[in-house]
Amino acid sequence: MTGQGSGGNVLAAICSFFIPGLGQLVQGRLLPAFLFFIFASINYYFAILIIPGVVAVFVHIWSIIDAAKFKENV
Repeated sequence: MTGQGSGGNVLAAICSFFIPGLGQLVQGRLLPAFLFFIFASINYYFAILIIPGVVAVFVHIWSIIDAAKFKENV
């Protein structure tokens, strides 16, 4: 059982630091991984418009925090 602060969550947070959603994928959560990756990627792509860049950074940080705080329901 992995809980908040476990080694698996730390690894997942590090993965999400480099690629949004990768930490969720490492944890086996496919839908959140896909959504974080797609939403952050689209906003980073349009970052030249400033507002999407701010949103992308927010989503990227949210992805890292979500991976770090994940608690598996048993």
